[in-house]
Amino acid sequence: MPTSRRTMLHLGLGALAATMLPPAAGATVSGSPRAGRARACILLFMHGGMSQIDTLDPKPGRPTGGGLSAIPTALPGVRISEHLPGLAARLDRVALLRSLTAREGNHERARHLMHTGYSPQGGADFPALGAWMADAHPSPHLPGYVAIDAPGQGPGLLGASRAPFVVPDPTRPVRNLAPSRAIPRSRQDDRASLWRTLQDDFGDEHRSAQVAGHTEVVEQALDMMSSEATAAFDLEAESSSIRERYGTSRFAQGCLMARRLVEAGVPFVEVGLRGWDTHEDNLARVRELSASLDAGLSALLDDLAARGLLDQTLVVCLGDFGRTPRINGRGGRDHYPACSSALLAGGGIAAGTVVGATDRDGYEITERPITVPDLMRTLAFALGLDADDTRMTAAGRPISMVDGGRTIDELV
Repeated sequence: MPTSRRTMLHLGLGALAATMLPPAAGATVSGSPRAGRARACILLFMHGGMSQIDTLDPKPGRPTGGGLSAIPTALPGVRISEHLPGLAARLDRVALLRSLTAREGNHERARHLMHTGYSPQGGADFPALGAWMADAHPSPHLPGYVAIDAPGQGPGLLGASRAPFVVPDPTRPVRNLAPSRAIPRSRQDDRASLWRTLQDDFGDEHRSAQVAGHTEVVEQALDMMSSEATAAFDLEAESSSIRERYGTSRFAQGCLMARRLVEAGVPFVEVGLRGWDTHEDNLARVRELSASLDAGLSALLDDLAARGLLDQTLVVCLGDFGRTPRINGRGGRDHYPACSSALLAGGGIAAGTVVGATDRDGYEITERPITVPDLMRTLAFALGLDADDTRMTAAGRPISMVDGGRTIDELV
């Protein structure tokens, strides 16, 4: 039996930029959410499009392989890139998809698709998965969707209050989390009271989703500024040994912040790793990027498991799209949405599972093609969300939260 088929069997156990309808307006639900084990999600997004051949689906010895070696992993017969030794040792804790396929080869459109499950379309503003989780599990005193070193994706029709709270650099303190020390608390309270009076008067005269969304966002900000829960953003509270175990890169420290935020009750955290758009000098750039990914992801999996959080936290790693098997004249790989790889762990996902395969040069999917809606429906299942939940746009158009697809049964 080929390795890819054999390993498909279970080998182990497994902020503020939008002006759409607020979540309560016009929402209808077309079924009860399916119970999932995960109560939080950490999305590791590889900005630019991670090369699947140089990471999770290597082709050693082939013209498309780039000269990289493939190393053994904790799953018998399964190999990944030599640049991911930490992940290789933990591969029995994850599920690996090697046959994710899509059609969007433009960065902006592909990121929209990977975050929402929909290609961009006129007349509808689709919400990101993070906004959907924030809507389903409102987090007291903290944002429901935090994007670290990443722009995140908009909340669409779920409203401004579900937009991502962006942390530009996890290695630096988050600005403006605490009230100004130069202004007495009583004066700050008076200012907030005056703002509420003015906002109420304006809202009475100009009733709209935009005004309601703005009011909710400011109230969230005021609540967060007065809450001790914001200590979750403070990485200085961690020991130096833990911080060093994650690594010093912004991505690795973002993974540590993501663990702290999930532990504090934030339902969705996205951490970005930029630089994967390797049209030139691919091998050297992938080596450096893989080192950050390997250290941060390995430490995150260990930390979540040690704290009893991995079973309740779904970890997802993917990017814009895959990259071409053929290496271009500049030593780079170009956009290749036809095939990419993704990784899932925790949250009840069947660990030690490999789904799908590509041919020996990585040009075509030979086993079990997985579409983005398939993946989104599977994530919704794992997170206890109703994939067929339907909301109404401002124009009265019904939008299902997941665009069809079928659950990846091997994973759940």
